[in-house]
Amino acid sequence: MSTYNFDYLDELEAEAIHILREVAGQFEKPALLFSGGKDSITLVRLAEKAFRPGKFPFPLVHIDTGHNFEETITYRDQMVERIGEKLIIGSVQESIDQGKVVEQTGKNASRNALQTVTLLDTIAEYGFDACIGGARRDEEKARAKERIFSVRDEFGQWDPKRQRPELWNIYNGKIHKGENIRVFPISNWTELDVWNYIRREKIDLPSIYFSHERDCITRNGQLMAASPFLNMDDEDIVERKQVRFRTVGDMSCTAAVESDAFLIDDIISEISASKISERGARMDDKVSEAAMEDRKKGGYF
Repeated sequence: MSTYNFDYLDELEAEAIHILREVAGQFEKPALLFSGGKDSITLVRLAEKAFRPGKFPFPLVHIDTGHNFEETITYRDQMVERIGEKLIIGSVQESIDQGKVVEQTGKNASRNALQTVTLLDTIAEYGFDACIGGARRDEEKARAKERIFSVRDEFGQWDPKRQRPELWNIYNGKIHKGENIRVFPISNWTELDVWNYIRREKIDLPSIYFSHERDCITRNGQLMAASPFLNMDDEDIVERKQVRFRTVGDMSCTAAVESDAFLIDDIISEISASKISERGARMDDKVSEAAMEDRKKGGYF
């Protein structure tokens, strides 16, 4: 009698596919939040496995700060063309132009937090009742509190006291009018799990995830890609470094790490030896001890 080998990546994949199908079954107008980062790229692969040969039962939604890495935007456009799915773009610049948010000033100004207003406006405009995201519990303390189906109130706010029990993989998507659910199918994955899955599935990624030469400055002890978005001044010394990015976000808050990892196997070895989480390279998480939780309570991803 033949045996079927079902390893831990198969189990994680099966759970995520089950969650995606639950979203399709329970909600009328879901969306998949796509940043161009490895986690949302992994979600797209999982959605292909969950729903092909049919079309996705949801569009992709990218909240564009206008300060993204060029490599990420290029990847996004090429991927959308390849898979033939609908892409909706919410523009932070438009939110600024309309006076809905005020651009930060100063040396450490960033548009990252401004995404919340654009996201909530996009949800309201299209009537989304569920938004699928690539957050994982191992990333950050506030995200460790998150359920897979996370209820947000009519203002998009997250209340950790309103989290619902999720026993035996039963997910309760019931909401009142105006509320929505944020859904995190890869909550139980780690950074290493994601990379092992990317290796197994041979998933292409934006080039910034791999070691490359880039002009950088050191700010607050972090290597930042030299860019006009950083409000650079005469104190900022530009140096050519061999770096890669563990996480992809707004250029004004996403730091690089020095690395010679050109291949996925090298990256996996590097992560295995690291004692710093990938969110350790995000300047926006260092504003305060509860920075992420405060943003989530305001409607952030």
